[in-house]
Amino acid sequence: MRILLVMDPGILVPPKGYGGHERLVYMFAKEYARLGHEVHLLVTRGSEVEGCTVHPFGKEGFPPKKWDARMAIPTAWRFLWKHRNDFDLIHNFGRLAYLLPVLNHPVKKIMTYGREISSGNIRVMNRLPNRNLVYTGCSRDLISRVQAGGRWEAVYNAIPFEQYTVQPTVAPDAPLMFLGRIERIKGAHTAIAVAKATGHRLILAGNISPLVEEKKYFEGEIQPHIDSKQIVYVGALNDEQKNFYLGKAKALLFPIEWNEPFGMVMVEAMACGTPVIGFNSGSVNEVIDEGRTGFKVQTDAEMTYKIASISEIDRTDCRNQAVERFDVPVIAKHYLSLFDKA
Repeated sequence: MRILLVMDPGILVPPKGYGGHERLVYMFAKEYARLGHEVHLLVTRGSEVEGCTVHPFGKEGFPPKKWDARMAIPTAWRFLWKHRNDFDLIHNFGRLAYLLPVLNHPVKKIMTYGREISSGNIRVMNRLPNRNLVYTGCSRDLISRVQAGGRWEAVYNAIPFEQYTVQPTVAPDAPLMFLGRIERIKGAHTAIAVAKATGHRLILAGNISPLVEEKKYFEGEIQPHIDSKQIVYVGALNDEQKNFYLGKAKALLFPIEWNEPFGMVMVEAMACGTPVIGFNSGSVNEVIDEGRTGFKVQTDAEMTYKIASISEIDRTDCRNQAVERFDVPVIAKHYLSLFDKA
């Protein structure tokens, strides 16, 4: 099968830093190629994926300049129309509008979402003649908020488990960990409160938001608690650092105050054998297997109480369960099976 993956221009594939969908595009492109498919990518100029053909698309730079962002749509349209008969599957991680030239063409199309979805855009697309189009969201919870019709399927995000090392045991005084953007909705303040209430050290990791209100949040509610003894801030982490810190943590705290579409960090923790205690909002109910990869709670008090139960979870089993659900080959197979079900 000939497969085309599409991503908005601006960030290289693979990304130099964090990346979002760019990481997924890279992983799935490699996996599709490993399975024997001919893989092409319409992605940022300068991207390289071994075993795949890259079609340069726009300049590196995020956020992109207004003109570059505006020109991305007609550039994608020209490419897709010119090559409308060249692919068996188009897997789009970019803007929905890219698919307009081939919307009613027989080529199979997957439109993948990893953040809040505009129902209005979907309604407009569904009013137009279309064939062989499947929408996917990274959780059932995310999809539940779409009021637009169309064929939908929940397909979870994936991580490369080979990059993470399971730690079967940790010391009784191992720290707790918080990993995420330091923004109020991510709940770092709750993680600090839980660590203090239970007498644990807390490794606090993540980038500080440049938004004015979030900087005030960090400076007023987080920074005063950082003493480099009980509450230690280690900044933003790369992949190697995440593997190190998550692996030595007793548990990852995920005290979100919003409907998180997926929460990749939960799976990264599980890959190290580290259980997750998360507030049961958004996708948390789908990602955490209760009592096996972590615990789902409703309040600060419940999160504090559950710390004492973390040792009941077998860390190797935690990793194994996560592999079965979220490894790249598992999720890639799910995507490729979507049209077999139709």
